[in-house]
Amino acid sequence: MTTLLPTQEITTSANPTASVIWMHGLGADGSDFVPIVKELDLHGCPGIRFIFPDAPTIPVTINNGHVMPAWYDIFTADLVRREDEAGLRKSQAQIEALIAQEISRGIAADKIVVAGFSQGCAMALQTGLRYPEKLAGLMCLSGYLPLRDKVGTERASTNQDTPIFMAHGSADPVVTLDRAEQSRDILKQLGYQIEWHAYRMQHSVCAEEVADIGSWLRKVLA
Repeated sequence: MTTLLPTQEITTSANPTASVIWMHGLGADGSDFVPIVKELDLHGCPGIRFIFPDAPTIPVTINNGHVMPAWYDIFTADLVRREDEAGLRKSQAQIEALIAQEISRGIAADKIVVAGFSQGCAMALQTGLRYPEKLAGLMCLSGYLPLRDKVGTERASTNQDTPIFMAHGSADPVVTLDRAEQSRDILKQLGYQIEWHAYRMQHSVCAEEVADIGSWLRKVLA
């Protein structure tokens, strides 16, 4: 049995009927995106439980082996030439356990959004595309598609039509824009519905993006 990750939670009403599981980036923790919730315009949405898990702490090769919160190891700056497949799949199982917990708490799978920033974005795609039950949507911020050569054979048909929100900074030096665009194009070729946004920013989140996230959540959860 997979041990549940530690999480922080925010609910927008007493009895939520939807959930957003939102993964942070490398070296951060679950508190990183908590402040954004109050900035989202969720008018017309049902009550939402936002769940912000903490990644495990592991040595990260590209950072000289320093131990830090990470969903998987990173070996090279281009992110995809050599990937930590075992780490990706281990974190996938941990995120699936969080989805299962939400279902056990009475939230329908198709009212659950899987979201993430940077490494967390990679995990949202790694998990959501393979999840065997229909999800509400995948929210993918400043990240990329991991194990891209395996998605075509491993993806679950249940989430073929699940909306995917992808947003990226045009000047991102960490996950370059072309890496994100390649991920977008692979997903489009596989027939996924992508809502794509690029912003004049680096590896971060901007006010315009927060507004677009709110708009998209209203569409997929209302």
